[in-house]
Amino acid sequence: MRVGVVCPYSFETYGGVQAHVVDLAEALLARGHEVAALAPANEDTVLPPYMTSAGGAVPIPYNGSVGRLAFGPVAVARVRRWLRDHDLDVLHVHEPGTPSVSLLAVASAEVPIVATFHTSQTRSRAMSAGAALLRPFMEKIDARIAVSEHARATLVQHQGGEPVVIPNGVEVARYAAARPRQQWRGEPTVVFVGRIDEERKGFAVLARAWPRIRQAHPGARLLVVGAGDVDQARTLLAGEAGSATFLGRVDDADKAAALATGDLYVAPNTRGESFGIVLVEAMAAGTCVLASDIPAFRSVLRAGELGAHFANRDADDLAQQAIALLADSERRAALVAASQVAVRRYDWSTVAAEIVEVYETVVRR
Repeated sequence: MRVGVVCPYSFETYGGVQAHVVDLAEALLARGHEVAALAPANEDTVLPPYMTSAGGAVPIPYNGSVGRLAFGPVAVARVRRWLRDHDLDVLHVHEPGTPSVSLLAVASAEVPIVATFHTSQTRSRAMSAGAALLRPFMEKIDARIAVSEHARATLVQHQGGEPVVIPNGVEVARYAAARPRQQWRGEPTVVFVGRIDEERKGFAVLARAWPRIRQAHPGARLLVVGAGDVDQARTLLAGEAGSATFLGRVDDADKAAALATGDLYVAPNTRGESFGIVLVEAMAAGTCVLASDIPAFRSVLRAGELGAHFANRDADDLAQQAIALLADSERRAALVAASQVAVRRYDWSTVAAEIVEVYETVVRR
């Protein structure tokens, strides 16, 4: 099958949707399908060989983050040229409600269209206001996928329809095979993954909890993976900055190794998460997870069955839960054992097969 995959967000910065698009494309290629992808990117951005740049992007703040989007005459021309150049059987767009190349592709496409929705935000004035304007484009979509029940609820509330839930995927074997890096270890090691200066990723909450964790576990080391202002992050850690290692933005192999190095992965995200793919990556790497109790994370961890929770934004509760988990190796081992069985549901071998079934359905129609 010839599949076109469109990402609305620029590859100048890397986030969950971009990672999903790349992993999906590679999973489809591994299954023998032909794949062409399109996304915004500057000329000097290194892209996979199957991906075409739709041109540069502009930053737009939304949902507690900043999305780099491409929209305008240049993007329209590039989208139309890309569609003409590829004789697609099916077009798979991500976040088509975002004013970027996914929406432009839906407007111009004359092939069956599948759309994946990632956003979880039940109260959004922008989405409510834009629903009527988007309706003609949404009506062109033949099948809708939501990455979680929370993303599904957002879509149904603002646009209606009956999306199927297919979760984000993970290369489980890649994370399971990762090995700890001794140079990153502490006794014990706590890992954080996310953009450190993006408020909703919650690094500031973890930073406030860190002195108490260090007081209870003096040998503890905080391993931080993700882009952002390291100097500002060290300031947030106050007198404990010396116990933190900042790796910056890393490739998938180093991220997997960082997760495998940890005794505990902490996800202090405060809002705006529809799924939480890094929780699944930590589970696949065999690391115990402690996450805020936002709905998406409670869903992934089955309300504490596969990992522990603390009260959202509560640094004191985070510290208390982390201290207890780090002191209880048997509890951590039990949570890891349960999560490593559950994580198979998210392997790309399963997820890609479900997505291909959706493609086949719309093509047969």
